[in-house]
Amino acid sequence: MSFSQELRKEADYIFEAIYQHPFVKGIAEGHLEKEQLVHYVKQDFEYLNAMIRTYALGIVKCSRREDMELFNTSIDFILNSEIHPHHNFCRMAGVKYEDLQGYALAPTARNYTRHMLNTAHEGSLGEIIAVVLPCPWVYLDIAARMLREYQPEESHPFYEWISFYGSQTEPRMNLYLKKLDEIAKSASEEEKARMKEHFIYSCQLEYMFFDMAYKIEEWPVQQALAAK
Repeated sequence: MSFSQELRKEADYIFEAIYQHPFVKGIAEGHLEKEQLVHYVKQDFEYLNAMIRTYALGIVKCSRREDMELFNTSIDFILNSEIHPHHNFCRMAGVKYEDLQGYALAPTARNYTRHMLNTAHEGSLGEIIAVVLPCPWVYLDIAARMLREYQPEESHPFYEWISFYGSQTEPRMNLYLKKLDEIAKSASEEEKARMKEHFIYSCQLEYMFFDMAYKIEEWPVQQALAAK
């Protein structure tokens, strides 16, 4: 069993909990409230900005151009492709995508972005891959399961979201899995333990991110948050 397979096996209970979460079930069944969709997009827009910065810091720690290209491709994907599922949610909520940008991070989203950026600043290349890997892996997993189990038609309210994440013939994350396994072969036990810790924590935060959107989580004392 490869290092990435070990990580996935250990996090299986979190992946299953994510798939059973009511926000995720709401996507699959086509029933989410406008406020939940809006909150998700507001937070995910800022989260993905932090993801871009994390990938950029990954490039800084690369010594080979093929590794730089791996992160660069992911940045391009977020900037030019991952806007489509956001537009799907915005259409269903009856709002403009441009109007949901620039909002303060809710507690969970802020925790997640700081987790990624702190790891990127302080950690190794392997740790950076481990901290960002749960995001694409979770989305591919839940969307692929939705396609199999619900078989949504194009009339489904969130068909674009589900098909965007679930119909990838060669998921980009496979290249990250290969690179992570390559790094793990020569990594110390201490580094592998840190990579595992970052990965599991990010998986937990993926669950919490959907929970944040479902509950429309905000800071309890709004006046204290004049700035991000």
